[in-house]
Formats: sequence, C-alpha cells, structure tokens
Amino acid sequence: MGPLSREAWAQRLGAFRASPSAFLAGAEGEDLGRDLLSDLRSEKLSEQTKVSLLTLSLEYSDKLWSDAPAAEAAATSLLDTLVLLPSKPSALRRLLLLAATTALVSGGALGPTSGASCRLLPLLLGLASGRDMGRSFGTLSEQRHLQATACECLGELERCKPGLLAGSLGILRSLLGQTGPIQPVSLLLALVLHNTLVVPSRPGAEIGAGLQGLLVAGVSSSGSCPWDWTLAEEWDAHLQPQAPSWPTTGEEHGFPLLKPSPEEARELKAAVAQLLDTSYLLTSVAQAQLLWLLGWALRGLRGQPPVVFKPQLVRLLGTAQLTLLHSVLALKAAFGEALFTAQDEALLLRRLTLVAQHPALPSPTHLFYLNCILSFPENCPLGLEGEEAAPLLLGPQLSRGLMPSLLHDPMVLLARLHLLCLLCADAEEEEKGHVHSPRWYLQELLAGLQQRAALDGGPQALATLCFQASYLVASCLAGQPTVRTSLVHGLAQLYRARPSLAPHFVDLLDQVSPELREPLRVVLQQEVVARPGKNESLCWHLRMLAKVAEGDAQRATLSFLQAAAIHCTDWGLQQALLRVCRALLRTGGGDGLADLLQVLARQLEDADGRDHARLYYILFSHLSSSKLGMALGPSLAVPALASSLVAENQGFASTLMVQETPAPIQLSVGPQKAKGTLPVLHLQVEALEAPVYSLELRFRVAGQLYGPLEAVHIPCLCPGQPAHPLCLTLQPRRPAPARLHVEALYTTPAGLTCHAHLHPLSVKFADLFLPFPQLPKGSELCFFDDLWNSCLPKGVESRMWCPLGPQGLEALVSQHLEPFVVVAQPPTTYLIAVQLPPDSMLLLRLEKAQVDGVPVALRTDNWAVLPLVGDYLRSLAAH
Repeated sequence: MGPLSREAWAQRLGAFRASPSAFLAGAEGEDLGRDLLSDLRSEKLSEQTKVSLLTLSLEYSDKLWSDAPAAEAAATSLLDTLVLLPSKPSALRRLLLLAATTALVSGGALGPTSGASCRLLPLLLGLASGRDMGRSFGTLSEQRHLQATACECLGELERCKPGLLAGSLGILRSLLGQTGPIQPVSLLLALVLHNTLVVPSRPGAEIGAGLQGLLVAGVSSSGSCPWDWTLAEEWDAHLQPQAPSWPTTGEEHGFPLLKPSPEEARELKAAVAQLLDTSYLLTSVAQAQLLWLLGWALRGLRGQPPVVFKPQLVRLLGTAQLTLLHSVLALKAAFGEALFTAQDEALLLRRLTLVAQHPALPSPTHLFYLNCILSFPENCPLGLEGEEAAPLLLGPQLSRGLMPSLLHDPMVLLARLHLLCLLCADAEEEEKGHVHSPRWYLQELLAGLQQRAALDGGPQALATLCFQASYLVASCLAGQPTVRTSLVHGLAQLYRARPSLAPHFVDLLDQVSPELREPLRVVLQQEVVARPGKNESLCWHLRMLAKVAEGDAQRATLSFLQAAAIHCTDWGLQQALLRVCRALLRTGGGDGLADLLQVLARQLEDADGRDHARLYYILFSHLSSSKLGMALGPSLAVPALASSLVAENQGFASTLMVQETPAPIQLSVGPQKAKGTLPVLHLQVEALEAPVYSLELRFRVAGQLYGPLEAVHIPCLCPGQPAHPLCLTLQPRRPAPARLHVEALYTTPAGLTCHAHLHPLSVKFADLFLPFPQLPKGSELCFFDDLWNSCLPKGVESRMWCPLGPQGLEALVSQHLEPFVVVAQPPTTYLIAVQLPPDSMLLLRLEKAQVDGVPVALRTDNWAVLPLVGDYLRSLAAH
C-alpha cells in the first residue's frame, strides 16, 4: 500500500489524538507507528505533513513504540531518514534528532548494546561541537540551529543516564570559547559537571580521580569513547531528582562528599568560573538553572569555598528577575556566611523588604517577595532548625511598611499577617503596651476583619478571609494568653452579630489547637444559650450547639432546647434539634435530658423526629454513659455493644440518624400545559439504580418569590419503569422565574432512612403563563380591547422586535402562544392575553410580520415584568 494522502493522515491523527488508547486498540492502531516511519521518507507528502507526523511521535513516543525492540527499530529508521534528507534547508532535521532521542529514552532502548544509541551519540556530539557533518546535514548556517538541538538531546540523555557524558567534559568546555549558541552548551556542560561531581564512589576507586584529565581533555585521536556506559549504569539505581533542593551536610543519599586534589580543584574552579563569566548571556531562567547545578555540585566538595560565585553577587543582588533572585536565596541557603557577608545579608533583606512595599506589584510577585522574607535564610539563625521565625535583621523600621491592611488583596493580606504573627511572637515584653507595636497592629487588623465579616448580607469572601486570618493567628500565637483572649472575644462578638457564620466556626473548631479550641467552645456555647433565636438564626444556633454542647453548661443548654422546640416546626429544624440531643447523650446527658426527649417524642410533628427522640430516650434510660458514647460516636468501627436492646453490629451508630447519600433518582421538568387558576409544574421522576420506597420530595425557593410548596409523596419507585409524572402547584408571589431546591427523603431496600439533595429545577418565566377563561363567541375583540385600555395609566406600554427565524409567525404562535390567543387573523394579526399570577396580566399585539421578525406592541399592569417579557420574546426564535 502506498503512502497516505495529507487528508488521510489528518483524519488519522485527529482520531488518534481524540483517544490514543482506543485508537491503538483498534484495527488501525497496530500499523500506525510503521506507517508513520515509512511515510516520512515519501516524497509525495509535504514537509508540513511530515512535521505533524514527527510532532505526534514526540508527544506519544511511549505509546507508538512501547518496548525496547520497537523503540530501537524506530530510532534506527529515524536516523536513516535523517541521513537521506537532501542538502537543502529543512525543518525536519531538528525534529528527527529529537524524535530519535525521545524514542530511545521513552522505550528503554538506550544502552551500550543498542546500535541506534551508538549511532546517535557520536552524531549528537559532532553536531554539538560544531564540526561539519557533511551535506546531509544541511548548510553551515542550518547546522548552527542543529548544534543547539544536539545539546538539548545530549542533555536529555545525560539526565536519563547520569555520568554518561563525563568523558566529554573537555570537549564541551572547549566549546564555550567558540562561536556558536552559548546557552545550550553552557547548560549541558553544567549538567555534565554536576553529575560528574556527585558520582557514587566505587569499591577500590579513588573519589574524584581523573577529574583534572576530564576537564582538560579534548577530542581524542586514539578512538576512545567520550562517554562512559559503566558510570551511567551505576547511576541507574541512584537517580538524583532534578529539583531545586540542596544536599545536606555529610553523606547525600549514601554518596560521600568529594575531596579533589589541589590540581583538580584549581581546574574545577577555572571551569566553573568560565561558565559563570558567560552566564550573563543566558536568559534568566537558564541562569537560574545554571546556578543551581553548579551550587549543588560545589557544595558536595570538601574544602572548596564558594568564592567563585562572589563576582556574580555584584550583578545578581540588584537583579529584578524573580528567577535569579530565587537562585541568590538558594545560594545563600546553601553556603550561608561562607559566601554572604553580614553586609550582603542586610542589603538583600532590605531590598526584599522595600520591593515588597511597592504599590504597583502584581499579587503573584508581591506574594513571592513576602515568601522570600518569611523563609529568608539567615547566616546565623537563633532558633531551632525548621522553626518559623522572623529574620533577626527585620527591625521595626523595616517591618513597619509590611504591616497588613484591609485594602490588600486577600492572599497578600494573609502573607503579611503571617509575618506580623512572627513579629508578635518575637516581640519583647515591654512592647506590649506601645501604640504602634506589632501586637497593636494585629489587634486592629483582626477587629477590622471581624467588623467586615459581621456585616449582614456581606460577601462570603469577607467572612472566609476573617476565618483564614483567625486560623493563622491561632496557629502562630495560640500559646500567648493575651492574643488568645482577644481572639476568642472578637470571634464571640462576630457570632453574636452574624449567627449564619456557624459553619465557619465549626470548621475553625475542628482545625485549631486545644489551647484555643476549649475557651472558644465555652464562649460560643454561652453566646448560643444566652440568645435563643427564631426563624433562620435558630437553625444556626442549633448547628453550633451540636458542636459545642458539652461540659458544665448542661442546664442552660437544656433550657435553650426546651424553648427552641416550640419553633422547630419543619423537618430540618427538628433534625438539628435532635443532633444537639445526640451530642448531649455522647457526653453523658443531664438531669433534664430525659424529660426533654419525652416531650419531643410526643410533640414533634414529623414522625421520623418522634421516632428518633423515642429511640434516644430508650438508649439514655438503658445504657451507661460509656456505652452511649460508643453507640452514638462518629466512628463506624466501634466494638459491638453488649445489650439486648441494641443490635450487635458495628454499623449501629449509622442507623440512628438519617444518612445523606448521592441522589438515587433523577428529576426533570416535562412539557407544560397552561390551564387552571395556578401554574402547575409538570415533573418526571425516575429511579437510577436501586428501588426507592416512601419517597418524599421537598421543594424550596430561596427568598420570598413563591409561597410554600407542598411535598410530593411516592410510595415506590423502581428502576427501569417509565418516568413517573408529578404535578407541583406553584404559588408565585411575583411573576418571576426561580430555582427550586429539591431534597429527597426516602427509605432504602435495607430499611435505612436517607436524604439526598437533587439538582435544582428551573422555573422559567413562560411556565407561569395562564390563559384567561373561555369567552362567549363574538366577544373576544371587545374583551381584549377592554383589557388593553385598562392597563393604562397605572400600567406600562412598550414596543419591541421579536425575531422569527425560519419558522414564520404562524408557526411561532402555534408552538408557543396558542393557549393565550384571544383574536387570531392568520397570518397577519394575533391578539394575545396572558394572566401572570398572582394578579398581573400581559397583552401582546403581533401584526404585519416582516422577513426576519415581527413588531410587537405590549401592555402590562406590572412594569417589573418588562425585562422578562423582552428576554422571552427574543428567545422564541431559538426554540
């Protein structure tokens, strides 16, 4: 079969990229790699198509040639194709080099026994050294670009086989003084030098032996190989991560520190200085990588002071590039006072502090500088290793400009707050009462955050930020009684002002240390029981009380629950009340708990709530405190309970409460029928996987748009059966669309009672349309005119354009507005009257349709529906 066409390859590559695994498992997948290698040599395909094929081989080499033999054959074929290319300039040469390298590495075929590897290595070294490789590799100008690509390929081979190119150090070093690409050669030389210096010692071999010879060796004329497979194989079991981390003192991963001879140290210093002297020609990212490689390598040498980096500090200390600044800090962390004097340290910290105060910094850059200050590597730190502390040189004058403000971005505010907490931890005792001490700034900031979070109806982000700041302060300063007392007092005031933040308080209590958790729990419990709430606040009070109800305040808690039980009229509040009772049972209960449970078992309106109250009363009456804690604890893996009244199984605790589960049913809105005096939403419900029994669907609309919606009950719902139709009567208080929040309460086949939240349902504006009653024949026009005239002057009149689309006016009216047509003179005139519950109406005149739309005159006695009518009319053409 001949080569595929460009269109065939485009279709084939698109199918492969859509799902590589599925394509390779199909009929065409087995031949994809072979066809790709074959068609790369075809003269019928354009160069652009071949570039697409090679790009695919670079991205999915491990899938096209997954084993070593296939990868070996693919690399050989790619090298043959490279040699056969004509001498004219081509974009394929660089891609072929990259593809052959990638195939060998990803397929695991790279090694001394691989013929393709033995062909590729001398070819890459020849190209990297700038030698003329013949007309097969293009013109001399093109070989300059090939030199950079060859260095990248050699770098990839060196990363996969560390120590492979140790014998090429002299060759690579000699390239720095020649004309050619500086950056790829410098990075390759630094990588090889790094791997050579951290090579593992071998039994019987002297560490660092031959380093001077490697650094000065040029191109060998005796035919010896400039690569060492033996060294690379020893590294296979000790691959070093290529990440910016520094080795620890002493032995690193089992490799002892090297101690070169004076001659080797002198030659090594010259090579490193040569790399550093030309580093200013590199990009900032490449410079950072170079500094990391050389810094890690030199730190592993005994007796080698890092003075070779000193000339670079004059240039790097004033850099505005973040990558280079990060490298400077990494060098400081690695070498400390051996490289940075006290003046250098003070200059660097002062520069970080001043730049972090610049008002025009974007947030990511601002956070970078703050993080550098927070983790600043000091020459002589006083604290324990790993202990957080503010830099010693960050005095009051420097730190004053880093104080957090409410105007800062949230992440910047938290980072500055972290620094402020460290300053407070180090503040001396005599600074406590000073007006502008760090502790004063901290208290003012927390007070401001709490005031903003306490705003009723304020953004959720402000509350989240307040609790993030509180957690940060609690983590850093929980051991200081003054800060802890102030924080607890402020949080109590915040809860008093805005009880709806109860979920945030619950999360905070779960995260903070015991030093803060206990006093905060006691204060919050006092706040709840001292201010019994109604309506929405009662829900949050009960949720908070379920978390903090324990200790000595049982009497006040029970009094609060008895007063709250009167207002717990719906299922959700009753469950929240029972969760508090459950929490009291786990802590031993109290004298009045039994009486409260008996009252709840008699008076709760919901049968499920009465059953749970009765069960809790029985357990409280028959089990000891320890067994109650085991039965009602949060863990499911509790020991079996030795009681005739309790089932002997480890899942007992989970059966006491209604469990929240994923939705077992699917609820959707079906076709609507406009009739009656109230709008009815027609729903369809289906069981997904398992049967559902005693299903109760509860609907809720946020705000005051609609009146209360009645629950819908279904005795049984089985999967596979046709969708069960439901009718939900709506009671709009305003003619507006809404979202219905749906909760399902049901029983599983195992007898457990569960509840689930379903996806919200959308009530569209058109779902509220109702027709006027049937009129006597012949009176329709007079009736419409009377309605039209009655809208003014209290109502409003407007005109708008309704697009028709391809369907035409007759079809549009028939499909969407047929039940509401009062007078029809097709195909030109339609008079439409719509009732909008509870007490509004909408009148439309559609006349003289144009090619792409129809002018609509409308009147309504409710001006607030005008935007909704406009959106509705404009959407008709899309349906």
